[in-house]
Amino acid sequence: MYRITHAAIIALIFAAMAFAVFYLQGVLYLAPCPLCTVDRGLFLLVALVSMASLIHNPHGTFLWIYTGLSSLFALMGIAVGMRHIWLQNLPADQVPECGPDLAYMLEVFPLMDVIKRLFTGAGQCAEISWTFYGITLPQQTLLLFVALLLMIIYAHRQQVRASSKQ
Repeated sequence: MYRITHAAIIALIFAAMAFAVFYLQGVLYLAPCPLCTVDRGLFLLVALVSMASLIHNPHGTFLWIYTGLSSLFALMGIAVGMRHIWLQNLPADQVPECGPDLAYMLEVFPLMDVIKRLFTGAGQCAEISWTFYGITLPQQTLLLFVALLLMIIYAHRQQVRASSKQ
């Protein structure tokens, strides 16, 4: 069950990323804001840890390491999603100014400044560019990170139970 859950996590992330890249960017021509870029990176990190966990099928200490890492990345995604939703709900006069794009920031600023600017967001992060049944993209992303975190916890509990029966 542990491997099936991690395969489902990877499939879910793959589907979300494919939707974002092929439909939102390719069809609707929506460029990701800095916080959306951070979210994508965190999705990829969760997927990579899940892939390693799927292949390794860990027990003991490694099980806790994989669960801890993937949970940490999912919690970071939840925090970014909450920040993004907060920015979208600010009054128009309190929205931060738009900043430069990611490629420019990586060329000009030190890496720590780029990371700080990415996590604080900018004016373009406050735009609501697309909704699905009234749910904005950051809200959808937040829900996906919560679902991933629950799946990670479920997989961990199943693996601990299976290990204790042996």
